[in-house]
Amino acid sequence: MVNLRATKKVLKFLPVTSGESADSDTALGDWYVNRVVIGKSPLLLMVSSKSLLPIVVPARNVKTLGKRLPQIVGDRLERLEVDRAIIEAEINVMDSVQVGSTTSRSVLGTMVDFAKSMPFYIARVGLEEPGLQYAEDRLAHTPCRCRQSAGAVIWPDRTAVELLTEKWQ
Repeated sequence: MVNLRATKKVLKFLPVTSGESADSDTALGDWYVNRVVIGKSPLLLMVSSKSLLPIVVPARNVKTLGKRLPQIVGDRLERLEVDRAIIEAEINVMDSVQVGSTTSRSVLGTMVDFAKSMPFYIARVGLEEPGLQYAEDRLAHTPCRCRQSAGAVIWPDRTAVELLTEKWQ
């Protein structure tokens, strides 16, 4: 089971799961999602709560995002060159997606920072799939939570691989 935590902008398009949801069973934790508009194009920015790994996709068929989440995450992990067996293990526990509102101000703060950076990365390549993947890669190389000690700084791409390997290998 995985939690999809949506901002108010996105939550109104998703079927909310009733009741209080438990912690996600995945290595990457809950997935947060917000709608960002670049130019006139609406995009969804998704961020893992534990690794802060970003995913950027066009904001199409938002109502089906819960069903598509495992595939979207799997595709992103493939681009990170994560071992296929580890990807399968992560996706298999995402069999049930619980939709609810956001709970972590820290993750939301990271999403705000990412959203402010996205136009600069996307402007270099464009809004087609290669441009969105370029933006994901640049955001994934961004150090997060830098006010903490050097050992507590999160590099999303590295942290995601470490968490996945630790849990599934």
